[in-house]
Amino acid sequence: MCFKLPRKKYRKKPVYRFFLLLLLSFLTTVEAAENYGYQSGEADRSVFWSIEKEGQPAGFVLGTIHSEDPRVLDFTEDFLKKLKSNSIFAMEMVPDLPTLARLTEYMHLPPDQSLETVIGKTRFEALKTAMSAYSVPTDFVSRMKPWAAMMTLSTPPPETGFFMDLSLSLRASGSGLKVIGLETLEQQLSFLQDMPMPMQLDLLDQAIDEAGRVKDAHDQMVAVYLENDLVQLEAMTNEEFETVGPEAKTYFFEAGIVKRNYRMLDSLLHQLENHRVFVAVGALHLPGEEGLLELLRRNGYVLSPLKMPFIPE
Repeated sequence: MCFKLPRKKYRKKPVYRFFLLLLLSFLTTVEAAENYGYQSGEADRSVFWSIEKEGQPAGFVLGTIHSEDPRVLDFTEDFLKKLKSNSIFAMEMVPDLPTLARLTEYMHLPPDQSLETVIGKTRFEALKTAMSAYSVPTDFVSRMKPWAAMMTLSTPPPETGFFMDLSLSLRASGSGLKVIGLETLEQQLSFLQDMPMPMQLDLLDQAIDEAGRVKDAHDQMVAVYLENDLVQLEAMTNEEFETVGPEAKTYFFEAGIVKRNYRMLDSLLHQLENHRVFVAVGALHLPGEEGLLELLRRNGYVLSPLKMPFIPE
């Protein structure tokens, strides 16, 4: 059953930071930890960890942020040595050309539909104005699905396209590591494809309203990330998620985090059986009772926090 998010009741604060929080895990964020029996005093804080099993090194796990900010691209020599010590680089999804081509197809409506028809003329005109800074052709915008338009507006207009996750995958490949995806494109996008249309439209409205403030929100999010404190990231997430209401909050957590965490874990355990693996996934896939860190511990792995991998300013 579809439903409309009650905007006036829950939009007590600007929602533009909500969309930046999505980028910490590519698409989603986490529910309040205490609601799931996980006390903040016990919570993991670091975004970078070593992995061992039975006293033997098994690899590393790094929580990433989808950003092209130079501060998250300037890695220390020690970190690069740790990266090169593995044989597998595992990320959420490999951004190769065939995958990106299929992504474009998934972003498009069927040939017999247009975005203006789906969302209405008034909303479409507002969207075109918000999209003007992104250099996206109008004919491309007119074919986008609502969730695709919303996600485009959720990050500042790209300047280089050289995002942290892409940078890491290129460094890994150049160092001889095999780059693999823990999810397929279809698995990752099912979360957005299945989102009820009223929810898509409500989130699109909010993204349009806050489009001019995304850059400032992005800078703030990067600054919080660089504090190397997952607890602080979770607290920020929980506060901002109140802006979208309980239905969307539950949907994002269950479909976008928990389900994907278990799916990625299955892929990861298979690799860890025979290889040293460097894992790089969105930072908010790590914490909590159903986060990747705790799920790895339940499977016999020992994780130890490490310093941030970036060169200090």
